[in-house]
Amino acid sequence: MANSVMFPIKTSAQYDGSKIETFINAGADIDNGTVFVKSTLSTATDESEVYTLTLPATGAGLTNLYMAYTSELNMIVGSDGNEYRVGDLNPKNFTNYAGYAFNGFKLTVGDRIKITGDGLGGTKSTNTFVVATNGTGKLTWAAAAVSGVSLKLVKESYFSIPEGGIGSQRTVAYVFEVVAVA
Repeated sequence: MANSVMFPIKTSAQYDGSKIETFINAGADIDNGTVFVKSTLSTATDESEVYTLTLPATGAGLTNLYMAYTSELNMIVGSDGNEYRVGDLNPKNFTNYAGYAFNGFKLTVGDRIKITGDGLGGTKSTNTFVVATNGTGKLTWAAAAVSGVSLKLVKESYFSIPEGGIGSQRTVAYVFEVVAVA
């Protein structure tokens, strides 16, 4: 499974810890770079201050979104339920597993992220924005900013990911800046 890779280059959450929350999603794995709405406190864990999430929805559900980001420390969950951390250097083999807590940060105007193309929906073509879209956690390519969360393409970039032999380690990525959150 080719999971997206996302790195927060500069976020206000790095300097304001109140914009970082802990989430849990019982239904499905969540890739880094997925956007979602902060919902209610979870009852699925004994931890306090762990929230559930919902996918972006029309109207107010497209504003004030959080983005999943947990450092790519790969984990395997055994059939016995035990967690095993592995020394896999490929961040595409990482995901935030369903039923396990992960971090998310609140998107704020001026934040910059770098994300691989497989973390985005739609087609790049001549589009220079990605926007939050009803019913999906993937930001979707668009021609212009919209009402809700919008990020503007700053430049095409890459991640060096150890997927094959020498010369095959560059994976296309894009640097975006958040230009609207409401």
